[in-house]
Amino acid sequence: MKNRLKVLRAERDWTQAQLAEALDVSRQTVNAIEKGKFDPSLPLAFKIARLFGLPIEEIFHDEVAA
Repeated sequence: MKNRLKVLRAERDWTQAQLAEALDVSRQTVNAIEKGKFDPSLPLAFKIARLFGLPIEEIFHDEVAA
């Protein structure tokens, strides 16, 4: 699944470690999500969306072309 997590994090000048702490996950988890190597659980996706004040659909999207 593609996502805008890295862009959103960079816009706020947060490190991966700072974002990980805010989400109560490891920095490695944040890195894996940003690289598309790991899809977050639904509860974590909601937590990310709340943290950035955006709907989940504006952060995560399917890789399937329309």
